[in-house]
Amino acid sequence: MCTVGVVLGGVAPEHEVSIISALQAAAALDRERYTLVPLYIAKDGTWYTGDALLEVDTYRDLDTLRDTATPVALHPGGYGTLRVVEVPSESRWERLRRPPLRHDIDVMLLGLHGGPGEDGSVQGLCETMGVPYTGSGVLGSAVGMDKGLSKRLCQQAGLPVVDFVTLHAGDWAGHEEDELTRCLDSLGLPLIVKPAQLGSSIGIARADTRNALDAAIEDALRYDDKVIVEKAVSDLREINCSVLGTPTESTASVLEEPVPSAEEDVLSFQDKYMRESDHNAGGTKTDGPEGMAALDRIIPAELDDATTASIQEMAVQIFQLFECAGVARIDFMIDRATGAVYFNEINTIPGSFSFYLWEPSGIPFDELMHRTIQAAQQRFAEARGRIRTYDVNLLSERSLSGLKGSKG
Repeated sequence: MCTVGVVLGGVAPEHEVSIISALQAAAALDRERYTLVPLYIAKDGTWYTGDALLEVDTYRDLDTLRDTATPVALHPGGYGTLRVVEVPSESRWERLRRPPLRHDIDVMLLGLHGGPGEDGSVQGLCETMGVPYTGSGVLGSAVGMDKGLSKRLCQQAGLPVVDFVTLHAGDWAGHEEDELTRCLDSLGLPLIVKPAQLGSSIGIARADTRNALDAAIEDALRYDDKVIVEKAVSDLREINCSVLGTPTESTASVLEEPVPSAEEDVLSFQDKYMRESDHNAGGTKTDGPEGMAALDRIIPAELDDATTASIQEMAVQIFQLFECAGVARIDFMIDRATGAVYFNEINTIPGSFSFYLWEPSGIPFDELMHRTIQAAQQRFAEARGRIRTYDVNLLSERSLSGLKGSKG
């Protein structure tokens, strides 16, 4: 039996979205194959465990959660496992009068969105602790999280992106008028403004005037110290494709076309997570929180075969370019006026793990998560088979004398 640490929450604006995605994945996992250990990262960065953390109702009162859940610390458990150990307070210790709770984790299922959970930081922690983890590695996660770097990398690979500029908080403060002029001279209007390292449409806004651009940049800088300002595609279709696999073997899902609300030109956080859905055109109804599955969408997207194949091919190319693994979602834009297709962004831990794109592709949610965990274990086994240490003690007396001599 494989013990899976289901990591959810996190110190990021997408905290609640992460909880929904991770609980969906946990519900889909085959309990005859996997033992689940929830690992909840609270908004203050404290890690907790406890069986109740696999139930969505537990998260309705976070104060009660912190009082009843078990705080834990992470310890290397020998290469290939991670030991999670209870860290009770003194009063709790006296009350329980038992040895601390311990779990040995075989695979970390990362269900985090945004911030340190999706930008390579937690992935680096797993690498350091020597435990397999789902999804992309440190490189793909870090580059994929930064919309500016993602677009530049795709540009260099000859993939189409809309014209854009990046703006840092240090550039903006005290030079607002100059930076506004730079954006307008380079791109014109209308523009889309978004935080560079955030998802779920948080902080995104359309600007049709200079004043609106000023306000949008100010708002985006509340979430991130780097902002992307890009040329708006006025008559826009958003098309998404999920990719499953490794940097060398990858498969594209069917395509979807998310449907924004009548009041919005672009998809908002409310569109994605807070709208009632009838799951039209191939959507799947699940019990409990629906996350990205609650979004109204057309599946498969109504595109001709050539355009569909082109986008799927581009999605796989981007997945492999970023050296991604597990399951990711690549988002594109189509200009209705010209038919041009543009790369928008990549989500290395997509909302709801994009299960709603894989079920119509012939892969049910439980199988999707099983393959994702298998990919994590395979990547770990391959890395473990390579030389990771060099068996020479440079601090031995003989070696130190050699190093001293080299200085002369």
